[in-house]
Amino acid sequence: MTLTLQPIRVATGFDEDGMMVLDRQRLVAVLVRLADDNEVAPGHWYLEAGFGRIDGASHPTFASLDGAQDWIAQRLARHP
Repeated sequence: MTLTLQPIRVATGFDEDGMMVLDRQRLVAVLVRLADDNEVAPGHWYLEAGFGRIDGASHPTFASLDGAQDWIAQRLARHP
């Protein structure tokens, strides 16, 4: 599965560096990079929003964009 990342600013009020995650030109998730001074997970990527199969109560953080993409791809593959 090939996911496409597109940088975007996200109006969260604090951490605004984001990535739209697209699967075949469909928006499936929005990730936000947490600030380096974040107390919980500095520099990690947070699942700000998930759509379709990515939607749910869980909004995990990821140490890298690769990790986030792997998690998203697994969720998309799990539900054909």
